Amino acid sequence: MNIFEFAMEKERFSEEYYRDLAARTNHEGLRNILTMLADEEAKHYQTVERMRTETPESVTDTPILDRAREVFDHMRVAPKKFDFQISEADLYRKACRIEEQNRKFYLERAEEAEDPEQKRIFRLLAAEEEKHLYLMENLRTFVSQPETFLENAEMYHFNDYVGGVL
Repeated sequence: MNIFEFAMEKERFSEEYYRDLAARTNHEGLRNILTMLADEEAKHYQTVERMRTETPESVTDTPILDRAREVFDHMRVAPKKFDFQISEADLYRKACRIEEQNRKFYLERAEEAEDPEQKRIFRLLAAEEEKHLYLMENLRTFVSQPETFLENAEMYHFNDYVGGVL
């Protein structure tokens, strides 16, 4: 299996994992965020697939953190109590590990790549996976302590997050 096939397999696994999480949650806001993440992983898959035979146009900087912020803002004012199972936090913890592994994988591929365009795209993919990790860490905190999370605006500064730096 070559590096591109391996990367595509990782992206497909991540996409399926997020779709499974989305199907398991009974909360519409979380389902929307998880579906957005699954869609992002599908785009990464397509980017890597194009890298096998050609130079893809680009990896775009996605607005996923802004969109997630809007969902959390909506949940903060919604008069709804949250009740999550402990197992959900464990599933999000696993997603954090997956995102961290994907981020490291792309950074390693960027270091190994000789083609400057492939190097650039691998770095962009790593940056996108880092955003996913940041979002998943916040989702894990949210399902563990929903009321506290939404009351503490400092816990989700998605608009302040720029390439891994707050």
